[in-house]
Amino acid sequence: MNDHPFHRERSARVGGARAEAVFKVLDDPRLLGQHMNRRSPMMAGGTMRTETDEQRGQQVGSVIRMSGRFLGLALWLEEAVIERLPPRRKVWETRGQPRLLVIGHYRMGFELGAEPAGTHVRIWIDYSLPSGGWLRGLARWLAPVYADWCLREMLRAVTHNFKAEVR
Repeated sequence: MNDHPFHRERSARVGGARAEAVFKVLDDPRLLGQHMNRRSPMMAGGTMRTETDEQRGQQVGSVIRMSGRFLGLALWLEEAVIERLPPRRKVWETRGQPRLLVIGHYRMGFELGAEPAGTHVRIWIDYSLPSGGWLRGLARWLAPVYADWCLREMLRAVTHNFKAEVR
């Protein structure tokens, strides 16, 4: 049985950047989760706060916590890094019982590949729907939209960072 039956992914090319530099940016949970830390229509005006342990989410076993409000409801999650192979791959997953509305437990990660003119980035999420609540039926339709938004925003953070670095 697959604990995460749903899958979404996005990819991009980061021109002029070596995999080591791209990994360094993607390895920072605060940068990668910044789309959750600011108000947006996808967050219905709510925000989440990202906190890391002393390893800053950058070692296997390191913990990342997010908490905040969405439509007046308190949300939170805890993630742990389960795989980290610089400068190629990193994977993290929820642990414990996350309190989220449209996505339940998940496993996320990214893979990098060197290209002649830069680095290819593939970022993905495998997820389940929330285990209960009044939004479970609606979550089947909302979760892919939300997951795609998160992945798109993560890639945007990376490409934006390198546009700023190149200047």
